[in-house]
Amino acid sequence: MTRARRELVDPETTPYYHCIARCVRRAYLCGQDSFSGKSYEHRKGWVLERLEALAAVFAVDICAYAVMSNHYHLVVRLDRERARAWSEQDVMDRWARLFSVPVLVTRYRADETVTAAEAEQARALIAEWRERLCDLSWFMRGLNEHLARRANEEDGCKGRFWEGRFKSQALLDEAAVLTCMSYVDLNPVRAGVAQTPEASDFTSIRQRIAEYAGSGGNHPPDRHESQGPRLMDLDGTSAGDHPNHIAFTFEDYLQLVDWAGRAIREDKRGAIPGRLPPILARLNLSPEHYLRHVRRGGRSHHVAALGHVDRLREAAERLGRRFLKGLGQARRLYQMPA
Repeated sequence: MTRARRELVDPETTPYYHCIARCVRRAYLCGQDSFSGKSYEHRKGWVLERLEALAAVFAVDICAYAVMSNHYHLVVRLDRERARAWSEQDVMDRWARLFSVPVLVTRYRADETVTAAEAEQARALIAEWRERLCDLSWFMRGLNEHLARRANEEDGCKGRFWEGRFKSQALLDEAAVLTCMSYVDLNPVRAGVAQTPEASDFTSIRQRIAEYAGSGGNHPPDRHESQGPRLMDLDGTSAGDHPNHIAFTFEDYLQLVDWAGRAIREDKRGAIPGRLPPILARLNLSPEHYLRHVRRGGRSHHVAALGHVDRLREAAERLGRRFLKGLGQARRLYQMPA
Protein backbone atom coordinates (compact mmCIF):
# COMPACT_ATOMS: atom_id res chain seq x y z
CA MET A 1 0.00 0.00 0.00
CA THR A 2 1.27 3.47 -0.91
CA ARG A 3 2.14 5.49 2.19
CA ALA A 4 1.77 9.22 2.61
CA ARG A 5 5.04 11.05 2.06
CA ARG A 6 4.98 12.38 5.64
CA GLU A 7 5.27 8.75 6.79
CA LEU A 8 8.38 8.27 4.64
CA VAL A 9 10.16 11.60 5.15
CA ASP A 10 10.90 12.78 8.69
CA PRO A 11 13.77 15.30 8.94
CA GLU A 12 13.88 14.74 12.71
CA THR A 13 14.90 11.13 12.04
CA THR A 14 17.39 11.90 9.25
CA PRO A 15 17.90 14.70 6.74
CA TYR A 16 19.38 12.35 4.11
CA TYR A 17 17.23 10.77 1.38
CA HIS A 18 17.77 8.79 -1.80
CA CYS A 19 15.22 9.75 -4.50
CA ILE A 20 14.44 8.04 -7.81
CA ALA A 21 12.15 9.18 -10.62
CA ARG A 22 11.48 7.06 -13.71
CA CYS A 23 9.82 7.97 -17.01
CA VAL A 24 6.53 6.38 -18.04
CA ARG A 25 6.40 3.72 -20.79
CA ARG A 26 8.78 4.60 -23.67
CA ALA A 27 9.26 8.23 -22.65
CA TYR A 28 12.93 9.19 -22.61
CA LEU A 29 14.46 11.50 -20.08
CA CYS A 30 17.62 11.49 -22.17
CA GLY A 31 19.79 9.12 -24.16
CA GLN A 32 19.34 7.44 -27.54
CA ASP A 33 16.01 5.78 -28.37
CA SER A 34 16.95 2.68 -30.39
CA PHE A 35 13.36 2.27 -31.56
CA SER A 36 12.90 5.70 -33.18
CA GLY A 37 16.56 6.61 -33.60
CA LYS A 38 15.95 9.94 -31.90
CA SER A 39 18.52 11.33 -29.49
CA TYR A 40 17.50 12.93 -26.21
CA GLU A 41 21.03 13.50 -24.93
CA HIS A 42 20.49 17.24 -24.65
CA ARG A 43 17.91 16.67 -21.90
CA LYS A 44 20.67 15.67 -19.50
CA GLY A 45 21.67 19.32 -19.47
CA TRP A 46 18.11 20.23 -18.49
CA VAL A 47 18.39 18.11 -15.36
CA LEU A 48 21.65 19.69 -14.22
CA GLU A 49 20.43 23.21 -15.04
CA ARG A 50 17.31 22.69 -12.97
CA LEU A 51 19.21 21.08 -10.09
CA GLU A 52 21.57 24.05 -10.03
CA ALA A 53 18.63 26.49 -9.96
CA LEU A 54 16.83 24.57 -7.21
CA ALA A 55 19.95 24.14 -5.07
CA ALA A 56 20.46 27.91 -5.16
CA VAL A 57 16.95 28.49 -3.78
CA PHE A 58 16.10 25.57 -1.49
CA ALA A 59 17.80 24.64 1.77
CA VAL A 60 18.58 21.27 0.23
CA ASP A 61 22.12 19.98 -0.37
CA ILE A 62 22.84 17.63 -3.26
CA CYS A 63 25.09 14.79 -2.13
CA ALA A 64 25.06 12.66 -5.29
CA TYR A 65 23.24 12.36 -8.60
CA ALA A 66 23.23 10.22 -11.74
CA VAL A 67 21.17 10.93 -14.87
CA MET A 68 20.36 7.79 -16.86
CA SER A 69 18.35 7.24 -20.06
CA ASN A 70 14.89 6.88 -18.52
CA HIS A 71 15.41 7.70 -14.84
CA TYR A 72 17.62 9.59 -12.44
CA HIS A 73 18.94 9.14 -8.89
CA LEU A 74 19.48 11.84 -6.28
CA VAL A 75 20.88 11.76 -2.76
CA VAL A 76 19.96 14.94 -0.89
CA ARG A 77 20.22 16.47 2.57
CA LEU A 78 17.46 18.67 3.99
CA ASP A 79 18.96 21.59 5.92
CA ARG A 80 16.14 22.92 8.12
CA GLU A 81 18.50 24.94 10.31
CA ARG A 82 19.68 26.94 7.31
CA ALA A 83 16.08 27.70 6.29
CA ARG A 84 15.20 28.80 9.82
CA ALA A 85 18.12 31.25 9.80
CA TRP A 86 16.84 33.09 6.71
CA SER A 87 15.18 36.45 7.18
CA GLU A 88 11.68 37.06 5.83
CA GLN A 89 13.27 39.04 3.00
CA ASP A 90 15.49 36.05 2.13
CA VAL A 91 12.48 33.74 2.03
CA MET A 92 10.48 36.10 -0.20
CA ASP A 93 13.42 36.61 -2.57
CA ARG A 94 14.04 32.88 -2.87
CA TRP A 95 10.38 31.99 -3.36
CA ALA A 96 9.98 34.65 -6.07
CA ARG A 97 12.81 33.10 -8.10
CA LEU A 98 10.73 29.97 -8.75
CA PHE A 99 7.09 30.68 -7.91
CA SER A 100 4.54 33.48 -8.21
CA VAL A 101 4.12 35.90 -5.31
CA PRO A 102 0.58 37.07 -4.42
CA VAL A 103 -0.28 40.76 -4.29
CA LEU A 104 -0.67 40.60 -0.51
CA VAL A 105 2.97 39.57 -0.02
CA THR A 106 4.15 42.06 -2.64
CA ARG A 107 2.47 44.81 -0.65
CA TYR A 108 3.92 43.51 2.63
CA ARG A 109 7.36 43.37 1.04
CA ALA A 110 7.01 47.05 0.04
CA ASP A 111 5.69 47.92 3.52
CA GLU A 112 2.33 48.92 2.01
CA THR A 113 -0.06 46.71 3.99
CA VAL A 114 -3.03 48.64 5.36
CA THR A 115 -4.11 46.58 8.37
CA ALA A 116 -2.48 44.37 10.97
CA ALA A 117 -4.57 41.43 9.71
CA GLU A 118 -3.09 41.77 6.23
CA ALA A 119 0.43 41.85 7.63
CA GLU A 120 -0.27 38.79 9.79
CA GLN A 121 -1.63 36.87 6.80
CA ALA A 122 1.43 37.78 4.75
CA ARG A 123 3.74 36.61 7.53
CA ALA A 124 1.83 33.31 7.71
CA LEU A 125 2.39 32.76 3.97
CA ILE A 126 6.10 33.53 4.33
CA ALA A 127 6.35 31.04 7.22
CA GLU A 128 4.72 28.41 5.01
CA TRP A 129 7.16 29.15 2.20
CA ARG A 130 10.08 28.78 4.64
CA GLU A 131 8.93 25.24 5.45
CA ARG A 132 8.41 24.40 1.79
CA LEU A 133 11.92 25.60 0.87
CA CYS A 134 13.43 22.81 2.98
CA ASP A 135 10.80 20.20 2.07
CA LEU A 136 11.72 17.17 -0.04
CA SER A 137 8.38 16.95 -1.85
CA TRP A 138 8.49 20.61 -2.90
CA PHE A 139 12.08 20.24 -4.09
CA MET A 140 11.21 17.19 -6.20
CA ARG A 141 8.06 18.89 -7.46
CA GLY A 142 10.15 21.82 -8.66
CA LEU A 143 12.40 19.39 -10.53
CA ASN A 144 9.94 16.88 -12.00
CA GLU A 145 7.20 19.28 -13.07
CA HIS A 146 9.73 21.48 -14.85
CA LEU A 147 11.30 18.54 -16.71
CA ALA A 148 7.92 17.06 -17.65
CA ARG A 149 6.67 20.35 -19.10
CA ARG A 150 9.83 20.85 -21.18
CA ALA A 151 9.84 17.26 -22.44
CA ASN A 152 6.15 17.26 -23.34
CA GLU A 153 6.49 20.58 -25.11
CA GLU A 154 9.42 19.28 -27.13
CA ASP A 155 7.60 16.02 -27.95
CA GLY A 156 4.39 17.86 -28.82
CA CYS A 157 2.26 15.78 -26.47
CA LYS A 158 0.35 15.93 -23.21
CA GLY A 159 -0.09 13.62 -20.26
CA ARG A 160 2.19 11.91 -17.80
CA PHE A 161 5.92 11.98 -18.31
CA TRP A 162 6.86 10.30 -15.02
CA GLU A 163 5.87 6.76 -14.07
CA GLY A 164 4.36 7.96 -10.79
CA ARG A 165 5.44 9.91 -7.75
CA PHE A 166 9.12 9.78 -6.99
CA LYS A 167 10.44 7.06 -4.69
CA SER A 168 12.33 8.06 -1.55
CA GLN A 169 14.49 6.08 0.85
CA ALA A 170 15.66 7.42 4.21
CA LEU A 171 19.39 7.08 4.91
CA LEU A 172 19.75 6.74 8.65
CA ASP A 173 23.49 6.93 9.29
CA GLU A 174 26.81 7.82 7.66
CA ALA A 175 27.41 4.30 6.38
CA ALA A 176 24.01 4.30 4.67
CA VAL A 177 24.74 7.69 3.07
CA LEU A 178 28.15 6.48 1.87
CA THR A 179 26.76 3.23 0.46
CA CYS A 180 23.89 4.93 -1.34
CA MET A 181 26.03 7.75 -2.75
CA SER A 182 28.50 5.27 -4.22
CA TYR A 183 25.65 3.17 -5.63
CA VAL A 184 24.27 6.27 -7.37
CA ASP A 185 27.65 7.41 -8.71
CA LEU A 186 28.43 3.94 -10.09
CA ASN A 187 25.14 3.61 -12.01
CA PRO A 188 26.73 4.21 -15.45
CA VAL A 189 29.57 1.77 -14.71
CA ARG A 190 27.15 -0.90 -13.56
CA ALA A 191 24.93 -0.28 -16.63
CA GLY A 192 27.92 -0.70 -18.93
CA VAL A 193 27.72 2.81 -20.43
CA ALA A 194 31.00 3.94 -18.81
CA GLN A 195 34.24 2.17 -17.97
CA THR A 196 35.33 4.32 -15.05
CA PRO A 197 33.74 6.76 -12.56
CA GLU A 198 35.61 9.71 -14.10
CA ALA A 199 34.15 8.79 -17.52
CA SER A 200 30.59 8.60 -16.15
CA ASP A 201 28.92 11.62 -17.72
CA PHE A 202 26.24 13.49 -15.79
CA THR A 203 27.12 12.03 -12.41
CA SER A 204 28.22 13.77 -9.24
CA ILE A 205 31.42 11.71 -9.05
CA ARG A 206 32.56 13.04 -12.44
CA GLN A 207 31.70 16.57 -11.30
CA ARG A 208 33.57 16.12 -8.02
CA ILE A 209 36.67 14.79 -9.83
CA ALA A 210 36.59 17.67 -12.34
CA GLU A 211 36.20 20.23 -9.55
CA TYR A 212 39.01 18.62 -7.55
CA ALA A 213 41.35 18.64 -10.55
CA GLY A 214 40.39 22.23 -11.41
CA SER A 215 41.15 23.39 -7.89
CA GLY A 216 44.67 21.95 -8.00
CA GLY A 217 43.82 19.25 -5.48
CA ASN A 218 42.24 21.61 -2.96
CA HIS A 219 38.73 20.53 -1.99
CA PRO A 220 36.20 22.13 -1.99
CA PRO A 221 37.02 24.17 -5.12
CA ASP A 222 35.87 27.62 -6.13
CA ARG A 223 32.33 27.61 -7.52
CA HIS A 224 33.35 29.18 -10.84
CA GLU A 225 35.30 26.00 -11.60
CA SER A 226 32.21 23.82 -11.24
CA GLN A 227 29.93 22.66 -14.05
CA GLY A 228 26.77 21.46 -12.36
CA PRO A 229 24.79 22.01 -9.17
CA ARG A 230 26.54 22.87 -5.93
CA LEU A 231 27.44 19.61 -4.21
CA MET A 232 27.58 19.02 -0.49
CA ASP A 233 31.15 19.17 0.77
CA LEU A 234 32.77 15.98 1.99
CA ASP A 235 34.93 17.06 4.90
CA GLY A 236 35.83 14.53 7.56
CA THR A 237 37.69 17.05 9.70
CA SER A 238 34.72 19.28 10.61
CA ALA A 239 33.23 19.14 14.07
CA GLY A 240 29.80 17.64 14.56
CA ASP A 241 27.94 14.38 14.33
CA HIS A 242 25.41 12.90 11.99
CA PRO A 243 22.81 13.94 10.84
CA ASN A 244 24.45 17.30 10.12
CA HIS A 245 27.89 16.03 9.30
CA ILE A 246 29.51 13.44 7.04
CA ALA A 247 32.62 11.89 8.58
CA PHE A 248 34.42 10.94 5.40
CA THR A 249 36.51 13.07 3.08
CA PHE A 250 36.43 13.36 -0.69
CA GLU A 251 39.66 11.36 -0.85
CA ASP A 252 38.04 8.57 1.22
CA TYR A 253 35.03 8.59 -1.04
CA LEU A 254 37.01 8.62 -4.28
CA GLN A 255 39.13 5.69 -3.12
CA LEU A 256 36.03 3.67 -2.25
CA VAL A 257 34.20 4.44 -5.51
CA ASP A 258 37.28 3.57 -7.55
CA TRP A 259 37.70 0.29 -5.67
CA ALA A 260 34.03 -0.65 -6.07
CA GLY A 261 34.02 0.40 -9.73
CA ARG A 262 36.93 -1.92 -10.49
CA ALA A 263 35.14 -4.79 -8.76
CA ILE A 264 31.98 -4.16 -10.82
CA ARG A 265 33.85 -4.04 -14.12
CA GLU A 266 35.76 -7.21 -13.35
CA ASP A 267 32.49 -8.81 -12.22
CA LYS A 268 34.25 -11.24 -9.91
CA ARG A 269 31.19 -12.48 -8.11
CA GLY A 270 32.08 -13.98 -4.77
CA ALA A 271 35.55 -12.45 -4.82
CA ILE A 272 36.65 -9.39 -2.87
CA PRO A 273 39.49 -7.33 -4.40
CA GLY A 274 42.58 -6.75 -2.28
CA ARG A 275 43.59 -3.55 -0.46
CA LEU A 276 40.22 -2.74 1.06
CA PRO A 277 39.56 1.00 1.52
CA PRO A 278 40.05 1.85 5.23
CA ILE A 279 36.71 3.67 5.35
CA LEU A 280 34.89 0.33 5.17
CA ALA A 281 36.44 -0.66 8.49
CA ARG A 282 35.86 2.77 10.05
CA LEU A 283 32.14 2.61 9.27
CA ASN A 284 31.84 -1.11 10.09
CA LEU A 285 30.66 -2.05 6.61
CA SER A 286 30.97 -5.60 5.30
CA PRO A 287 33.02 -5.44 2.05
CA GLU A 288 31.16 -8.42 0.58
CA HIS A 289 27.69 -7.05 1.23
CA TYR A 290 28.68 -3.49 0.35
CA LEU A 291 29.71 -4.71 -3.12
CA ARG A 292 26.56 -6.77 -3.39
CA HIS A 293 24.52 -3.64 -2.64
CA VAL A 294 26.40 -1.58 -5.23
CA ARG A 295 26.07 -4.31 -7.88
CA ARG A 296 22.43 -5.10 -7.20
CA GLY A 297 21.34 -2.06 -5.23
CA GLY A 298 18.13 -1.62 -7.19
CA ARG A 299 16.51 -4.39 -5.18
CA SER A 300 17.21 -2.57 -1.93
CA HIS A 301 15.32 0.54 -3.01
CA HIS A 302 12.04 -1.16 -2.19
CA VAL A 303 12.86 -0.66 1.51
CA ALA A 304 11.82 2.62 3.11
CA ALA A 305 15.12 3.17 4.91
CA LEU A 306 18.74 2.07 4.92
CA GLY A 307 20.86 2.07 8.06
CA HIS A 308 22.04 0.09 11.06
CA VAL A 309 19.48 -2.19 12.72
CA ASP A 310 19.30 0.07 15.78
CA ARG A 311 18.62 3.14 13.63
CA LEU A 312 15.89 1.27 11.73
CA ARG A 313 14.17 0.38 14.99
CA GLU A 314 14.45 3.94 16.27
CA ALA A 315 13.03 5.32 13.02
CA ALA A 316 10.12 2.86 13.11
CA GLU A 317 9.29 3.89 16.68
CA ARG A 318 9.42 7.59 15.80
CA LEU A 319 7.10 7.01 12.83
CA GLY A 320 4.68 4.95 14.93
CA ARG A 321 5.28 1.73 13.02
CA ARG A 322 6.10 -1.74 14.29
CA PHE A 323 9.11 -2.07 12.00
CA LEU A 324 10.70 -0.80 8.79
CA LYS A 325 11.44 -3.24 5.99
CA GLY A 326 15.16 -3.87 5.55
CA LEU A 327 16.31 -5.37 8.86
CA GLY A 328 17.80 -8.43 7.17
CA GLN A 329 19.74 -6.31 4.73
CA ALA A 330 21.01 -4.10 7.57
CA ARG A 331 22.28 -7.13 9.52
CA ARG A 332 24.26 -8.27 6.48
CA LEU A 333 25.64 -4.87 5.52
CA TYR A 334 26.97 -3.91 8.97
CA GLN A 335 29.69 -6.10 10.43
CA MET A 336 29.27 -5.13 14.08
CA PRO A 337 27.12 -2.87 16.27
CA ALA A 338 27.56 0.84 15.51
